[in-house]
Order: sequence, then structure tokens, then C-alpha cells
Amino acid sequence: MIGFQPYETFQRLAETGGIDRINTLLKASCDAFSKRKKPDPSEIKQFEVLATRLFQIASPEVRKQAALILKQSENLTSILEALIIENIGENLNDYLLSTQNLSEKSLKTLIDKKDIDINATIALRTDLSKPVITSLFQTNSRKVYRSLASNISIELQGPYLNALTRSAQMDIKIAHSLAVRENFDKALLAPVFFELVEADRIKIIEAFSARKTPDAPIKKTIEQISVANEALTQALMKLFSNNRRPEVANLLLQITGLDETRCAQIAHDVSGAALFVILRGFGCTAYDGLKVLIHATSIEEDRSEVLAAFAKLFQDVSVNSMMYMMSAWRNETNLIDLAKPEFVRFTKTKRNNNIAQPLNQDSALKQDSVAKQDNVINQAIKALERIGARRAS
Repeated sequence: MIGFQPYETFQRLAETGGIDRINTLLKASCDAFSKRKKPDPSEIKQFEVLATRLFQIASPEVRKQAALILKQSENLTSILEALIIENIGENLNDYLLSTQNLSEKSLKTLIDKKDIDINATIALRTDLSKPVITSLFQTNSRKVYRSLASNISIELQGPYLNALTRSAQMDIKIAHSLAVRENFDKALLAPVFFELVEADRIKIIEAFSARKTPDAPIKKTIEQISVANEALTQALMKLFSNNRRPEVANLLLQITGLDETRCAQIAHDVSGAALFVILRGFGCTAYDGLKVLIHATSIEEDRSEVLAAFAKLFQDVSVNSMMYMMSAWRNETNLIDLAKPEFVRFTKTKRNNNIAQPLNQDSALKQDSVAKQDNVINQAIKALERIGARRAS
């Protein structure tokens, strides 16, 4: 097909041939256009006029078939996209997901119709422009937000980050999607910590490592209580070893200011992640904290790897950051503050391996100190494993 015949020719065929001829013309013209590699602008304009006319008068089933044919074209304009969208029927979702380079105009026109299911599908596309993303966020729909949360191509910052962080506190599905994203700051999920699985809880704690945090409102409360670390760990070890978890919950209620439900969740959490936050927040070191965790966590499985992970967290996560997490549990913080430059998590930059780095006396002393601390922690884990073995026997 070299080009389209003058519009008047098709008009005469349509007027004299009845619905059957119109149906045939519509499918044939769509097929011909979809196979054109580089039609010139005048040919595209001519086809737009023809297709608009034929789609209006063809039978419903043929309109759907023609739309499926036309969507294969690489030369669609916003007018032709609109014809496909209007006539493709139940195949619209597949079209929106599979078709590349849909125009911003077509997407925004669909979004403005406020069809939640369609907008949720659009939110999964990986080529969305900022105006389209903004329009999707303005729909304020939980289903649309779930799609946006799972779309890793969208860079979450500014108002987008704020919106999804707030939504995660109201919709656990959004929280789950954000928890598995590599490009999302897991620390922002602290308020939904207890609704997530153990692996995701650990990710939240890890997000606070090597990180400065705003002042925690709970800090004054903890300072006023002045619980000695040794007394706290001894009390918790005794209660956990005797499986007196309700009493653990009561103790936590008195010293943390958390509500009764939250304290009960911490006391009965056999994974140890929630208890770690409390122990570190009250200043416990790895040696004392691991003693409590070995008594508090499950003995039905080998926990050596988990304990090693907690040992590293005791090193990497500051006391102040875990106080901040406890404050988040008490709804006393604005977590978006963590996105400010001064509170962004520190990440080590890779050094050039070909350049020898001089080792001064201070750095040597620091490395020696870290090595000694690691040795102490390893000894603690081995001792705790022996305790666990005796408990299980």
C-alpha cells in the first residue's frame, strides 16, 4: 500500500456499501496503516480522518477488532490512541500495560475520567512523566497508591515520598511494597514495624545504622527513669527464661511509655527484632543485649546467624536512633525529617584499590579496637549458643 486514497473515495464506498463494507474498510485500513513504517504527515492526517469516521459507524465487535489491529502501529498519534482506548473494550488494561510510548495527553485524559482500576493500571507503567505521576497521586486512591508503591521506576522524593510514607501507615499492602524496594528508605516504615515480617523489620533497623537522627522525644523519659543496663538485662533474662512474658510486657509498659498492646507485642515477639530496639534504645551493648535475646527468641531453630546479625546491629546502630524509633512507635516523630540531608544515611564510598591508603596511628588503634570488640561478640555468641543448647536439652 503506497498511500491512502483520497478521503472522498472511502466516503463514497462507505455511503454505498452498507455496514458490511464499512466493517471491511475499517479493518483493512487499520491493518494497512499498522504495517506502514514511516508514513508522511499528510498520510497520517488523512488516516486520522478516515479512521475517526469509520470507527463511528462500524459495528461494536469490528471496532474492537480494528482497535487491536491498529494498536500494533508504531506511528500512533494522540487522536489514534484515543480511538484505540475508546474501542478496545476489555483489552484496555493489557493495552495500557504493554504499549510503549503512550502519549502524555492520552494518559492524562484517561486519568481525568477517575476510573480507579484504569488509573491503577496506568500507575504500573515504567515510562510515566512527572505530570502524569502527579495526576495519579492527586487521585488519592488506595488502589492507585498500591500500584505507585510497587512501581520501582518512580523515584520517590518530595511530595511523592511524603504521600506514600503516610499511606503506608494506613495500608499494609503499600508498606509491604515499599519494604521490598531497593530505592526506598526503610527507616520511614518504623510506624508499621509490627505489621511486617521479621526480615523487613531487620531492614528497618538496618536503615538506622551509621545514621544521625533528630532528637527523640522519648529520650527525656528514658533519662528520668535511669534504669541501670545490668539491672534491666538481668530482670528481662529472668522473666524470659521462665517464660513470664506478660510480666515482661508490664515491665516494658512502665519503662518505655509505649501502650499496653505494643508492649505485649514486643514481649511475645520470638524473632527478637522489636526487643532489640528496646535494648539498644536503653543503651545495652552487644554482650548484655545478646544475653537477653537468646532467652527471648525461639529455640526451635538454629539462631546463630540471627544472633550474629543482631551483634553487628549493636555495633552499627546508635542508642539515639533506637530511641527515635521508639518515639516513632509512640507517634511522636515526623519521619519525613529523615529525608533531610543532615539525616540521610551515611554510605561508605568505594576506594580505588590501586592506590595504597596510608594507615596512621589513630586508624590502626581504631581497627585494633574493632577487632577486639568483634572477638568479644563472637565469644558472647558462642557462650549464648551453649546456653541455648542446654535449654533445648
